[in-house]
Amino acid sequence: MTLSLGDGLNQHVLYDAPPHPRATLVMLPGGSGDIGVQRDGDLRHDDNFVVRTRADWVARGYAVLIPDTIDHATLRGVRSSPEYGRLVEGLAAYARAHAPAPVFLVGTSQGTIAAMNGAAHARLGLIAGLVLTESVSVPGRRSTETVFDADPSGVRIPVLVVANRDDACNVAPPEMAPRIAAAMTRSPSVLVLSISGGMQRSDRACGSLSPHGYYGIEQKVVGEIAGWLQTHGG
Repeated sequence: MTLSLGDGLNQHVLYDAPPHPRATLVMLPGGSGDIGVQRDGDLRHDDNFVVRTRADWVARGYAVLIPDTIDHATLRGVRSSPEYGRLVEGLAAYARAHAPAPVFLVGTSQGTIAAMNGAAHARLGLIAGLVLTESVSVPGRRSTETVFDADPSGVRIPVLVVANRDDACNVAPPEMAPRIAAAMTRSPSVLVLSISGGMQRSDRACGSLSPHGYYGIEQKVVGEIAGWLQTHGG
């Protein structure tokens, strides 16, 4: 679908849902954010964890809303901006209007910055919870922004922080998970979920088909996150 953002800008999104969703997950992918949504729903780039597991979530009763970038522009360095926070809030508002069910933000890797930003600045009551997987917490060469730039103290909803002990990505060290959790001082509850495993197929440790992207352990991770969602209204 195409959502109008005003000023002549259009946001392409992939939306998939069962007949009666138990919740809607706004999935915020990592990397540049460009997933290449086509008119027929096909994607040019679907390796990212939150993208390639979309059918698994729908099978579990969840609707998924995955935004593309605008005009294939990279999101590196802009996900913590006020403008992008408003865009994420707009996606959540659309999801709530589209299906009468709770809305959760789920970000992975660079997408955790966008998820944190949206959760920190959305109006109260719009978003039911926040899930951060393999959060970018250390500045990198191509982008220096991290989840700490996205106002974690502004988050006032329940949070799940997932960290893979076998993640070798230099900008998402698993040992930073407790520090990320501690930064969300106004959240009513923050759970750090430590997991392990995954296979390395990508050339880079930060690639999607690696322990950083839960390659080979997708069902285990999806199941753990789904269990947390169910305890928070999803």
